[in-house]
Amino acid sequence: MSQFRLARLCLMLAAVGLSSSALMTSAHAQQKTDAPAAAAAPAETVRPELFKLLDPAAMKPLMDAKNYAEIQNRITQAEAIQNRTPYEEYVLNRMKISLGSLTNNNAILLPALESVINSGRLKPNEQADFIQAVANTHYNGKEYAKAIEWFKRYQKESPTPEKVRPALIRSYYLLGDYANAKTELMPVIADAEKAGKAPSEEDLRLLASAANKVKDDAAYLAGLEKLVSYYPTDDFWTDLLNRGVARQKGFDAQTNMVNVFRLELAATKQMAPEEYVNLAELSLRDGFPAEAKKAMDAGFAAGVLGKGSNAKSHTALRDKAAKQAADDAKTIAAGEANAAKAKTGAGLVNLGWAYATMDQADKGIGFIQQGIAKGGLKNAEEAKLRLGMAQVRAGKTADAIKTFEGIKGGAGAGDLAKYWIVLLNQQQRGGAQQTAAQ
Repeated sequence: MSQFRLARLCLMLAAVGLSSSALMTSAHAQQKTDAPAAAAAPAETVRPELFKLLDPAAMKPLMDAKNYAEIQNRITQAEAIQNRTPYEEYVLNRMKISLGSLTNNNAILLPALESVINSGRLKPNEQADFIQAVANTHYNGKEYAKAIEWFKRYQKESPTPEKVRPALIRSYYLLGDYANAKTELMPVIADAEKAGKAPSEEDLRLLASAANKVKDDAAYLAGLEKLVSYYPTDDFWTDLLNRGVARQKGFDAQTNMVNVFRLELAATKQMAPEEYVNLAELSLRDGFPAEAKKAMDAGFAAGVLGKGSNAKSHTALRDKAAKQAADDAKTIAAGEANAAKAKTGAGLVNLGWAYATMDQADKGIGFIQQGIAKGGLKNAEEAKLRLGMAQVRAGKTADAIKTFEGIKGGAGAGDLAKYWIVLLNQQQRGGAQQTAAQ
């Protein structure tokens, strides 16, 4: 999680309305109470001896010069004056707030802030700002339980409760209250998406992390899916395909592990060395050497194959795939008639996918569609998945999405189809952003 730090509110005298003229008026009124026409002394007054110590006109140069020792000396003398009125106490605490804020002295700042908040003298907008200042100060001091208390008070008393929600969420998380962090994050992310905006990466990372901490697999997966959608990385994709497909109940590794690698190859910049090898070996097993050769070529191009102790085996596997791919290219057309005569559509589906792996995706699509229509397939959903992947290879994104949307279950095929749609939508969104920037 990136560093999230809250700045102190500017609580200087000029910013909070404690002006020199206001104090002068109060002091002047106090001095004239013995005039024959004078009524009772005004309630909001500052005695001359206190005003002399706290006069903003005298304090400002001290603050500008960072003469905090003299400011503290004046405050100490003011505190020694007995029988201070509530207003005098309020004025003194406003000065303490300024000193505490300037010197990062929370021992001075926090009690003064709370006293001013509880004085009943602040306007509603000021009251909210001061409450936020207390919350921020506790947050910056890593006193997260206290920060939560004050952020929640701000939400109750302010017309803009959403303003402190990010800080409240992070306070929960940093306190170790992952359940509340997760609960608070969910509507934040939903609101962003409803507004047509991408949730922040930090919020999505926090959601995934908090969900993982409380072992909420569904929420973790939801956060991971959104991270892949909005902020794709190889690590996010690898984790998503592992947790969202390969670990799911009912996943058929024998049938669909090769399809996991196919999607990973399409979605990531670089796979692990063994994943290129696994994809190549599974493709050879299923009779698609052209795909196996491309997987090995991609691994060599990425610089992760052909090195170290496995260099010879990598080269041998690539050579084997290349030889079989060359042989396949010479004989594939001869298999079309036999596939068409077969009782089931399996041969046509395999033939179509073979063409798709040989960069003849348009031709391959037709054969796969014929095979699906003919029926008799052991796994019709996996056949549809191959059709969608062939359409992707042919650049027919809309058709591919429609095909993927129709895939249900299928021992992992449904999950793979869902994530193919995520990938295609993400690619379209990225392409649109790039076009807009040009």
